[in-house]
Amino acid sequence: MSEVFNVSTNPHVRSKVTTQSIMRDVLIALAPACIFGIYNFGINALIRLIIGVVTCVATEAIYQYFMHLKVTVSDLSAAVTGLLIAMNIPSTLNVGYEIVGCIFAIIVVKQLFGGLGQNFMNPALAARCFLLIAFTGPMTNFVTDTYSGATPLAVLKPGAEPAQATSLLTLFIGKHAGVIGETSVICLLIGAAYLLIKKIISWRIPVTYIATFAVLIFLFAPGHQFEAEYLLKELCAGGLVLGAFFMATDYVTSPITPMGKIVFGVILGILTFIFRMFGGSAEGVSYAIIFSNLLVPLIERVTVPKSFGKKKPVKEKEAK
Repeated sequence: MSEVFNVSTNPHVRSKVTTQSIMRDVLIALAPACIFGIYNFGINALIRLIIGVVTCVATEAIYQYFMHLKVTVSDLSAAVTGLLIAMNIPSTLNVGYEIVGCIFAIIVVKQLFGGLGQNFMNPALAARCFLLIAFTGPMTNFVTDTYSGATPLAVLKPGAEPAQATSLLTLFIGKHAGVIGETSVICLLIGAAYLLIKKIISWRIPVTYIATFAVLIFLFAPGHQFEAEYLLKELCAGGLVLGAFFMATDYVTSPITPMGKIVFGVILGILTFIFRMFGGSAEGVSYAIIFSNLLVPLIERVTVPKSFGKKKPVKEKEAK
């Protein structure tokens, strides 16, 4: 036979999807919420969005250059991290604090653990939690030229004054106080739909997450059991939609097994309910996701599917 067959090393199944293309789609999906954030909070929001992206990209490039590593900023993962950090801070936050958070995310959470694919928790959320602990006052100051007073989620917390509650329509559109990228549910859902249609993310984590949280709120929310309006407001207020579709679905820090994604979503819903209803802070999404990130190796271990044809081990007594 004259034909020559070239057999390459595995993997033999290849895809045109790359890290860069995935991150580019995530940036596109986040664009509607970012644009609304600029519209809602003005030039301060735009400045912080730019600073977040530029700082994270520059930090990663500088670190990799001086550590004699391949500079990988072209994969856009640092840009996504910077954008998410900016979307998770108030438009009033001092830019110096934001820069500190970006450096913490890229160097401490990402690069020191080996770079993209090696970090054990979501860098953007780790930065937000770090900033909340280090600069609690500035990170919870949502008083701007447009809005003043508590966020809708703070008002919804059990024990707060219900008369100050924001209407459901306002929550859905997003014309209220909050961090830059979390207020407009409709813009976030447009971006989420884009990612689902492009098959960048799976429905399992966000749907299970939101459904679990919704059931717990409807049945057990202190003083608001079986209240549909309260449930819908809890779903629309805060960073639930942003976290469920854009951060809990992070490839590196979420399970890869189908059942693992379901378990992960259930844990996220339970923790968010506990933190929101009984914690000291009105929001609980960031802490819920980070804590659940730590459980991912265990979740994958117990949910890994058995190989085709593999039987359960026979007990010693049964073997005899």
